[in-house]
Amino acid sequence: MTDGEIRPPEDVPPVSAESLVDGELRDGEAVEERSYPSTIGGAFYLLFLAVVVVALVVVVLGSWRTGIRVFGGVLVVAAAVRLVLGPRDAGMLAVRSKAVDAGLLASVGTALVVLASSIPDQPD
Repeated sequence: MTDGEIRPPEDVPPVSAESLVDGELRDGEAVEERSYPSTIGGAFYLLFLAVVVVALVVVVLGSWRTGIRVFGGVLVVAAAVRLVLGPRDAGMLAVRSKAVDAGLLASVGTALVVLASSIPDQPD
């Protein structure tokens, strides 16, 4: 096959990232052992996840409007963080391109806040 052709999957050797994670050698140089979370984006992700869990507990305990507003607010903040962080630092916040990630997070977060604010109180 020439360099311009695409090789079938069975011709591509499997590659493992374990040696990179375990602190072994890469290209003859020692690689530092990985700490968890390994990026600032991963730390932000865990923080946002904790806030979402708290928001869901607030919803279950009865103050659904406040819980949904907190949930939406943390999604909007996550969108802003995704825009600020570079591709190497975004960690688990980076799933797709920066624009798509931030756009989806901001859209869903804004929609939740607006809907929670605009639904009128219902009589018991």
